Amino acid sequence: MLVKKAYKFRIYPTKKQEVLIAKTIGCCRFVYNFFVGKQKEQDAYWHTVHEMVQKGQLPQNNWRGKFFDKNKSIKAIRDLKAHYAFLKEVDSIALQKSVEIVNDAYKRYYKKQNNEPCFKSKKNPVQSYTTKHVNGNIAIRDKHLKLPKLGLVRFAKSREVHGRIINATIRRNPSGKYFVSILAEVDVLPLPKTGSSVGVDVGLKDFATLSDGTVYENPTFFRRLEEKLARAQRVLSRRKVDSSNWHKQRVKIAKTHEKITNARKDMLHKISTHLVKNHDIIGMEDLAVKNMLQNGRLAKAISEVSWAQFRVMVEYKATWYGKQVVTVAKNFASSQLCSNCGHQHKDVKDLALREWTCPICKCHHHRDLNASINLRNEALRLTAGTAGIA
Repeated sequence: MLVKKAYKFRIYPTKKQEVLIAKTIGCCRFVYNFFVGKQKEQDAYWHTVHEMVQKGQLPQNNWRGKFFDKNKSIKAIRDLKAHYAFLKEVDSIALQKSVEIVNDAYKRYYKKQNNEPCFKSKKNPVQSYTTKHVNGNIAIRDKHLKLPKLGLVRFAKSREVHGRIINATIRRNPSGKYFVSILAEVDVLPLPKTGSSVGVDVGLKDFATLSDGTVYENPTFFRRLEEKLARAQRVLSRRKVDSSNWHKQRVKIAKTHEKITNARKDMLHKISTHLVKNHDIIGMEDLAVKNMLQNGRLAKAISEVSWAQFRVMVEYKATWYGKQVVTVAKNFASSQLCSNCGHQHKDVKDLALREWTCPICKCHHHRDLNASINLRNEALRLTAGTAGIA
């Protein structure tokens, strides 16, 4: 099965290469904002004429707003370079890719799949640009990575890159570190079938409880460093903005955030990979995380466990390796149902009730384990032809 897989490495550019990366990021942002501004003008004109027609000021709207024209905009970069000489200093393919990003954003906007594209800011924490693979301009040479305009850049080669390289994204983090994500088209072989199914119940006290009794604790990475982070942010608030000491303190805070993010992602990858390797059918609850974050008392704890990111990881890995993720409806009362007799015990709505006994069959349940068993059973019921899987 051909899939698109990203390989992320840390790169160590020279001072000259860092300057060129900064210029390329700025130029790509300039091109992106230029064409977003042009399209906003066209859309605004169309809406203005449309309002005048509705008010009876004009008989009809003869001017029709056009969709974003990618090919025409890419050709217009040539004219931009004539007016803005600094655009000639950077990778031209990266500038074209910025136009393609604008085009993709507007396609989704016109289909009402996302909000209207907005301008990019140089104050965004993460700055990046993407360049496409053309005629071998992106290649790996031992401990160096060949990139357009930058030449050979030293990088931490932690693994081999397989498949056909499509593009590369160079990213500068708030901590000052540089990374590259190489997107490649890879032929992934499905994992061998295990004949096993599992239900996964995620929570706050324990991150995940599996129907086989396995419990993954919630490591609370953010809570462990929360006080240290708060002290560092108080120090930053006393520094003069844009001063040397302000930037030093800003980098310290960014490194702390980066440490938390890396630890969380590492945990999520390990658990999701274990699930996909060892089970053919994975039952998970369809949680409305966005709505749950409206609860002010639990918002911080819910954000910390990253349930949505965990589900995305399990789903794409299952797709890659020939496994199946079954999403159980959010109105399925997994915690209230007795996994032994099926009786619904509505008193379990109280989150403080961690253990309960079924009034019908007298079976004693641990709340999370019982929910995961119910999720597994429901996933098996919803999956056709899985009656023989244990």
